[in-house]
Amino acid sequence: MTLDFRYRRLGYVALNVSDLQTSSEFYRDLVGLQPAGEAGEGEWLFRCSPRHHDLILHQASEPGLRRIGWEMESPEDLARVRRHLESLELATHDVGREEAACLGVEDAFRVVEPHTGATLEYFHSFEQATTPFEATVTKIERLGHVVLGAADHARAERFFLEQLNFRASDRIEEAITFMRCFPNPLHHSLGLAHSGRNHFHHVNFMVTDVDDIGKAFWRMQKNDAPIVFGPGRHPPSESMFLYFLDPDGLTVEYSFGMETFPEADPRPPRTLPFAPENMDYWGAIPDPRMGRTGSIESL
Repeated sequence: MTLDFRYRRLGYVALNVSDLQTSSEFYRDLVGLQPAGEAGEGEWLFRCSPRHHDLILHQASEPGLRRIGWEMESPEDLARVRRHLESLELATHDVGREEAACLGVEDAFRVVEPHTGATLEYFHSFEQATTPFEATVTKIERLGHVVLGAADHARAERFFLEQLNFRASDRIEEAITFMRCFPNPLHHSLGLAHSGRNHFHHVNFMVTDVDDIGKAFWRMQKNDAPIVFGPGRHPPSESMFLYFLDPDGLTVEYSFGMETFPEADPRPPRTLPFAPENMDYWGAIPDPRMGRTGSIESL
């Protein structure tokens, strides 16, 4: 099947947190995001780019993923993806005009991905912020990607590739599939990890300087934020990385550098054996807490 809708980028990630004030201070002071106001349901917005927001924090009883926002290239692409999802008999839900205005998006709708339970929001015309993003503790380049654990990994992967117009960039056997939203060139905007349950794994922010990785290592150490993997360098994407935990134990990643793909004639995806050397060139060993905490909220 040839799908005719096109993505611009991963738009934003919304997280549920147990203490909004504590988490907000963490993402502002240690991660380096800039507060960007509130949304209609009391959610707090943060950004690391010229856009309206990149991360949303929502007060909830259970920490984890609330939803993932995807920006389409045009209103026509938004209409195409909606028609396709409805042809699969998936219910789509309009985002009300007032809420959409608070989120800086137009013509947004939400749908539950049937194999992970993740709520996906589709929109176009993401509003730009009225002031430039000002880097503080870290020079963040962009929101990079989000990774989900999938209980039925094979079916979830097929759905994203065959029905949602994603492309596989690489796989590590029995571990993870790295996917990009077509035609966005980044090696991955979404990862699907093999898991015994559906859950949030981590959210990533890409930094502009390798020194940001080293500085973050010591900043997290000094502020008792647990480091759960790295620093290291991922073989599939060539990214240097550092993973750490937020106050709820949700996993956050910084990365520097990433392979990009042309729209036409990209290299085929590689399948790498599940081995430590394919997770990190430098030999770091993940802490068991990495990617363990985080539910997935469905509509």
